[in-house]
Amino acid sequence: MKCIFCKCPDTDVIETRISEDGSTVRRRRSCAKCEKRFTTYERIEEVPILVIKRDGRREQYDAAKLKSGIVKAVGKTRVTFEEIDTIVSYVTTKIGSTGSNEVSSLKIGELVAAQLKEIDKVAYIRFASVFKRFEDIEQLEKEIKRL
Repeated sequence: MKCIFCKCPDTDVIETRISEDGSTVRRRRSCAKCEKRFTTYERIEEVPILVIKRDGRREQYDAAKLKSGIVKAVGKTRVTFEEIDTIVSYVTTKIGSTGSNEVSSLKIGELVAAQLKEIDKVAYIRFASVFKRFEDIEQLEKEIKRL
């Protein structure tokens, strides 16, 4: 790391701290030439994840959009905002850990559905009816019986 004052390439790290959430590293550095100190921050460079929609279109993954969809599905149920945030965090972590920069909307839907199934059956059915595109009451009845 070059010194921000004299541009000398020889700097020493004198202190390192990791943020509470573990996403940032703060380093205090000292220049070997001018002896001035400065701070640098390291953050993980996040590669954008593209969602492959059913029609083949691709759009950037948006956790806020996912949260909004879940909020609609769980309206007037006992699912809390904390549980919704937990689901969004879980899904975001899961798709980020695959190592791929693309994920199908179906995979995201499956992950959300599995979480809702454990939390609230009514919210799950409401979400599944849109996600699985039930076309008639018989499909809905089959899903309810599987629960």
